[in-house]
Amino acid sequence: MTTRYPVVLAHGIILKDVKFFKAFGRIEKTLKRRGFTVYTAKTDGFGTIENNAEQLKKHIENILQTEHAEKVNIIAHSKGGLDAIYMINQLGMDQKVASLTTLCTPHGGSPVASSIMRLPKPVKRFVAFWINFWYRIFGDKHPDALAVCKQLQSAPESMKPQSVPEPIYCQSFSATLERSRDDFVMGIPLAFYRRLGNDACDGVVSVSSAAFGTYRGNCTNDSLSHSQIVDFMASKKKKEKIYAFYVGLCEELADMGF
Repeated sequence: MTTRYPVVLAHGIILKDVKFFKAFGRIEKTLKRRGFTVYTAKTDGFGTIENNAEQLKKHIENILQTEHAEKVNIIAHSKGGLDAIYMINQLGMDQKVASLTTLCTPHGGSPVASSIMRLPKPVKRFVAFWINFWYRIFGDKHPDALAVCKQLQSAPESMKPQSVPEPIYCQSFSATLERSRDDFVMGIPLAFYRRLGNDACDGVVSVSSAAFGTYRGNCTNDSLSHSQIVDFMASKKKKEKIYAFYVGLCEELADMGF
């Protein structure tokens, strides 16, 4: 069984499709082998929410035309979920999306981003300049690392995550990195994050911040990082579970008529 509507994978910051490097690793290919119609959105790695929402809209419009479809199912990782919500609410795409699934999306912001924004201005501007420089080389049209970091700061408790209009089905998943040694890259922000709060997190985004729509819990029962859920630096054993998660997710959407 396949989904009624095409599946669009929307990535977050840093990771993106660059030649042989895929933002979702072998996940797209795995889903296609199972018969699903899948596309990975071509958005900037360090574009603002507004910028990437515009790019995501154009990409989805092209998919709808190519596939002769009325709507799409969006599976969004990290900031990709925020891009998708903005696109739906602000760019008139509410009738073009059947379902939105967010994975480790910082709906409530990230304290890591908040801490970065407290660094001295010269340091922030220097780092942002070089990030923007390299990401233009990698293909970003409008990189703005400093603006992106501002947008990902922890939101005040009084601010609730944005919702999307019915009948779009919304669900969310989180991940929990239990030990720094389980991902030596994400282990660095994890150690830093634990000084800021006690909430379980994937190294960057807390479980509570990831909750949106129908919250389904962690993607797998493994110790899993923010980047491993998109097939980056994951062990072979974890990869098998990650692929199974995405296949199961798409099969569920198909069963629901999406």
